[in-house]
Amino acid sequence: MSDLSKNAKSGSRLKVGIAGLGTVGVGVIKILEGHAGILAARAGQQIEISVVSARDRGRNRGVDLAGYGWCDNPVDMARRDDVDLVIELIGGSDGPALALAKETLGAGKSFVTANKALIAVHGKDLAGLAEEKGGSLRFEAAVAGGIPVIKALAEGLVGNEVTGLHGILNGTCNYILTRMEHEGLSFGEVLEDAQRLGYAEADPTFDIDGIDTAHKTAILAALAFGTAPDMENLPTEGIRNIAPVDIDYAKELGYRIKLLGVARKTDDGVETRVHPAMVPLAAPLAKVMNAINAVVVQGDHVGQTVYEGAGAGEGPTASAVVADIVDIARGNNYPALGVPVVALKTLPAIPIEKHTGTYYIRLRVQDRPGVMADITAELAHENVSIESMLQRGKAPGGGVYIIMTTHHTVEASVSATLEHFTQLECVLETPTMIRIEAF
Repeated sequence: MSDLSKNAKSGSRLKVGIAGLGTVGVGVIKILEGHAGILAARAGQQIEISVVSARDRGRNRGVDLAGYGWCDNPVDMARRDDVDLVIELIGGSDGPALALAKETLGAGKSFVTANKALIAVHGKDLAGLAEEKGGSLRFEAAVAGGIPVIKALAEGLVGNEVTGLHGILNGTCNYILTRMEHEGLSFGEVLEDAQRLGYAEADPTFDIDGIDTAHKTAILAALAFGTAPDMENLPTEGIRNIAPVDIDYAKELGYRIKLLGVARKTDDGVETRVHPAMVPLAAPLAKVMNAINAVVVQGDHVGQTVYEGAGAGEGPTASAVVADIVDIARGNNYPALGVPVVALKTLPAIPIEKHTGTYYIRLRVQDRPGVMADITAELAHENVSIESMLQRGKAPGGGVYIIMTTHHTVEASVSATLEHFTQLECVLETPTMIRIEAF
């Protein structure tokens, strides 16, 4: 029985420190204060906030902090005798967040975080430190906000071999793509409005370039396949180049464009990737709109399971943080990555060039005889077979659009074909390629 479990039995108190008092940190305080009685009953002991830390002590955050201690340096709270567990809501893969994690876990205390970058980059090392010193490391809030997909992989699906998962893991991108489809707006127009409304950050790079989704995909793949999080072998594309015309053609072809994180295990190794994809309109993820997240997991015995809900925001993310706190208070000290660090597997990473699938290709070309002959010659050169082709009237900026979907082919051949296209005089802009996922 763990020390925390013994404490729960004796009716003692679990004392926590909170580093970071932004939206989520304030949400955690609200839940811990507002549901104190419910949480004590569920956790087996009282959960009390001892100390907090943030950059600006005097800022009005809408909650009363007068009864809590204060640390100007968040790392100091890990050294305090009145802190059993630290909640890190600072963000970033390094800097104060990493220093606080190491100090907390190194002291044998437990650490709860919503920081997906920290776990994606340093998850293996931090999990090993937690195991060595006897603390717990939990990060449910790091992926998909209030959706308990981490717990599902670590506990609920342990009787299965998970062979793959895919998901919409960034609400900002899903919101942008939804509005582009419904309102016919350009990416830039929706992004500007999303920033004004607070759906996108002033610097949206991590979201729209797929980095946020990649962090989350690396974590999910690690839990699913019993490996360490691997950002180095995770090719990542964002949604900057998605145009309204692609959304319109996708719908005509029976698809909807989503930014996906994908992880699959095969006999050859593990394939992880993040990119926009055309998803069949009948697929579960095609119906997920606006800022909602969803994850689909495939297990060998359970089959397909779907997890859907709010992926960000004060309430959902704080809810996931508090769930981790209660889990620790109950003494549930399973390994952070699902298996002990010593048991993590090293599986070959399958490069995206070896991915085999079907593809959507859009070309803007000159409207003259002989163009199709040039295009088909390049396709034949790389053994890329076309399943369907559409040609419409004049394209904005001149020329016409040619839309193609391929039969199953290896990605390296498609990439080579696109490179050949860019050398053709008749091709007027960089070709657009979007992968089609037949879920």
